[in-house]
Amino acid sequence: MGYRSRYSQWQPYVSVAERKRKAEKHAQSLKKKGTTLQPIAIEGRTIAKTFWGKAWCENLESYSDYENRLPRGRTYVRNGSVIDLQIEKGTIKAQVMGSSLYHVEICIQPMELDKWQQLVKTCGGKIDSVIELLQGKFSKAVMEILTENENGLFPKPKEIKMSCSCPDHAGMCKHIAATLYGVGALLDGKPENLFVLRHVEPTDLIASAETISPLSQPQEGGIEESELASIFGIEMEAQPTPKKTPSPKKKTAKKPTTRNTKRTSDVTATKSVNKKRR
Repeated sequence: MGYRSRYSQWQPYVSVAERKRKAEKHAQSLKKKGTTLQPIAIEGRTIAKTFWGKAWCENLESYSDYENRLPRGRTYVRNGSVIDLQIEKGTIKAQVMGSSLYHVEICIQPMELDKWQQLVKTCGGKIDSVIELLQGKFSKAVMEILTENENGLFPKPKEIKMSCSCPDHAGMCKHIAATLYGVGALLDGKPENLFVLRHVEPTDLIASAETISPLSQPQEGGIEESELASIFGIEMEAQPTPKKTPSPKKKTAKKPTTRNTKRTSDVTATKSVNKKRR
């Protein structure tokens, strides 16, 4: 069966501009119904800019099973075709605008308990705080442990089940590929979602550390409250500056002025003369 006849049910090509127009119309329609989409917006050509996002994309590109479909996925995510992406425990759901609107669902198996425990043991004592972990600010040795293909945090192809409502029945279509790249972009701002996908707790990785840096006392090279707010999506309440209580003033004896001293001397001299006359 030839390529054209096999896929004759596919809809004709739709330009990027037309896809964006359709996506905007769809988003406005859902907004009126009280549903807000979470689109993936890429600025420039770089999909991911932080440690976790880059590591996810690099791991994705290391799987030979996916290499033929990934280029189209990169194009789709860059031009804004992933108009909604939601991450729940072990599940990724997305809406991707192509010739039509397609729905993508990706299920990721939980990380095996023994592998997670081994990863925790290997990293034990090497990560001082959750903030350090989520920011990706730790040693190269720890980075290699967490992102190692075989025993690291990232799922392997056999642990991923994918489905898309498009007519392409290949294991990974361009809409699924775009969604997976969208996860990398999403991890830039919300790295904790990787742990949500693998059903594990990031705090386990620092449980065996001897000392955990308190969040309220950032060390040298640490982060400010404004950065904490951006990581966790919370508003940090401004702490009032304590007012200094003025110390009581000490009372000091006034020194006699020159004028008063002179007057006292004159009075004493007068008394002395009067005494002699008597």
